[in-house]
Amino acid sequence: MMKLTGWRRVGRWSKRALLGLLALLILALAVGVIYEALGRRYAQANYPPPGRLVDVGGRHMHIDCRGEGSPTVILESGLGTGGVLDWTLVHDQIAGFTRTCAYDRAGIMWSDPKDTPQDASAVAEDLHTLLKEAGISGPLVLVGHSIGGPYTRTYVGKYGEDVAGLVMVDPSHPDQVSRLGNIVGIDVHPKQASTLMHAAKALGWTGIVRFLASRSEKPKLRTEAETKKVDDAMARKFAYFSTSVKGGTAELDGYDRTQAQARAVRSFGDRPLIVLTAMAPLKAEQLKGLGLRPEQGVRFKEEWKQLHAEQAAFSTRSRQQLVPDATHFIQVDRPDVVIAAVREVVDTVRVDARRAGK
Repeated sequence: MMKLTGWRRVGRWSKRALLGLLALLILALAVGVIYEALGRRYAQANYPPPGRLVDVGGRHMHIDCRGEGSPTVILESGLGTGGVLDWTLVHDQIAGFTRTCAYDRAGIMWSDPKDTPQDASAVAEDLHTLLKEAGISGPLVLVGHSIGGPYTRTYVGKYGEDVAGLVMVDPSHPDQVSRLGNIVGIDVHPKQASTLMHAAKALGWTGIVRFLASRSEKPKLRTEAETKKVDDAMARKFAYFSTSVKGGTAELDGYDRTQAQARAVRSFGDRPLIVLTAMAPLKAEQLKGLGLRPEQGVRFKEEWKQLHAEQAAFSTRSRQQLVPDATHFIQVDRPDVVIAAVREVVDTVRVDARRAGK
């Protein structure tokens, strides 16, 4: 009888403990939902779009154009959630010598999401519509970072009559997954991040994504002014991260289609082209994260350089520039290099226009 009474007590305490734990979880969830709602309200009130919202057929896309002059430079960001903010250190400087527009792709930062699949062809169509509705016509100089390389490459294939020149900033290559994987013997497909991205997308309403994003480490740059600018940009990015992750996830899901569509474009003709290649050695933590030995890291970078050399060969007027002290985000590590490359292509396009009497 005493044993039975003891088990009943244990059962009652276990039930109370479980109910207490459930109450704590509900409370934490409620706090998280409120935190997320307040965060979204704060973002809208304190970080409005720096450019303008343009109707592209029932939804709006954000484009931020600065400066004057022709050709118009279009800044195409890489895979992620930064959008226009990825160009913080170069946008105004390029706008000092020609009109320069950065924009947010669907579902990122200030642009509305969409329900249809996202890939290079869809991105090109969105951009073409955005430029048309915003009253922006050619000639264009496309500047694409990372996956922005395949996006701009696909744009040339679809709307090449508007494109006068290109700058590719450490661009992705359609065959990089297989070739880099063969070099280092591991899977380098970005789908490795798919589970994490989908989880962040699903949990965005709970506040946990916003909380974790706000704890991300901020880079220290060469000057205090640059650090301040990037800190402000990252604050804006994190304020919208829990909603922007939907757009980033859609692009990640379309990665293989994107590379297949870009692969179909094999030439840029005689358009002036500069390909910037980040050649800073992989850091110890990067090697560890990829599971690579130092000598594999060296082979990885050499193959990366070769992939870019092949893309530079797409134009009869091109060059590849190695940037030995820059990581993948050259526009952050060496903004001066990106600005100079864009200026060179813009100047060439202007010379071409004068010779053609335009």
